[in-house]
Amino acid sequence: MKSMLKKIKPKHTDLKQAVLSLTLATGLSIGAGSAVAEELSVATFIPPQHHINAFYFDWFGKELAERSGGSLTIKVYPAGQLGAGPVQQYKRVVEGVADIAFGLQTYSPTIFPKSVLIVPPGKSATALEATERLLSVYDEHLADEYEDVKLIGLFTVAGDAWASTRDISTVEGLSGAKIVPFATMVTPLMEALGTVPVQMPVTEMYTGLSTGTIDGTTISPAQMGKPWNFAEVSTHYIDNIPVSFAVFFVAMNKERYMDLSDEHRAIIDELSGETASMMGATSFHNEGLRGKKWLASKPAAMEEITSVTISDAERAKMDATIQEAMKGIFAEYAERGIDNAEEIYNAMNK
Repeated sequence: MKSMLKKIKPKHTDLKQAVLSLTLATGLSIGAGSAVAEELSVATFIPPQHHINAFYFDWFGKELAERSGGSLTIKVYPAGQLGAGPVQQYKRVVEGVADIAFGLQTYSPTIFPKSVLIVPPGKSATALEATERLLSVYDEHLADEYEDVKLIGLFTVAGDAWASTRDISTVEGLSGAKIVPFATMVTPLMEALGTVPVQMPVTEMYTGLSTGTIDGTTISPAQMGKPWNFAEVSTHYIDNIPVSFAVFFVAMNKERYMDLSDEHRAIIDELSGETASMMGATSFHNEGLRGKKWLASKPAAMEEITSVTISDAERAKMDATIQEAMKGIFAEYAERGIDNAEEIYNAMNK
């Protein structure tokens, strides 16, 4: 879908510069004197201080307001104010409970079976790389999964660490550990590694670690600190893990989009696609970098945490096990009538 893929890409490691670049490069001055003033509701399940609210939707709202002369604005409802929990976010936007919603495809894998093929470990190491690969196959393989909404953005976050209450830095250490993967679909991969996968929303993982319901969870480094604070309930931080991904959408109710004026729809269209997607990936990527910088500063919150980097030899064992187990996932897809899952996965990992 070439209309989905714009030419603008923010710089990878500087949020302020990314916003400036986008503003200058995509500035679209559309007179909205004839447009009726519109406020779009935005549903998110995450806390107000989370960077998706504080940065991403702040950027998006400012762009809408500036380009429309103030006649098109958003109001963000964080922390599940329009419906608790992350699982029903897509349903909320399809049904019009919210005009726009931020959510995870991995909570609706039966709706997005092809999109979540970006989740398993492959060639990507960062949110930026995985998002670019995701967009590169959108037209050919993924577009039909978003026919019920106006898709604004599609992006990923890298799960490149484990927070745990035991040492799981070796294949032996993983054996029997109750681990939350980034998505349900990688359950067979985690089982192949010897773990006991546990499905749990991110909003419940802090309690899970503190009560022993789980032994570990896949995270982005920033989650050791605020607002998730996993350092408070972990004993180990493990990196150099096989990197998996969560994939997110920002989508708009299709009827609400069509009810907008031509001027307002044009503004939404100009921001949608690669612009909004790469900004989302940049938001997560830079948050990960912030988390790594925070960890490197040896904060007081990490004083009781044992940090371990998985050795290259152990990592090679894990990678080999995962690639062998992927055959089972492709076979399961074929049983569900998706015969080209391996082709899509390979296209995402060129």
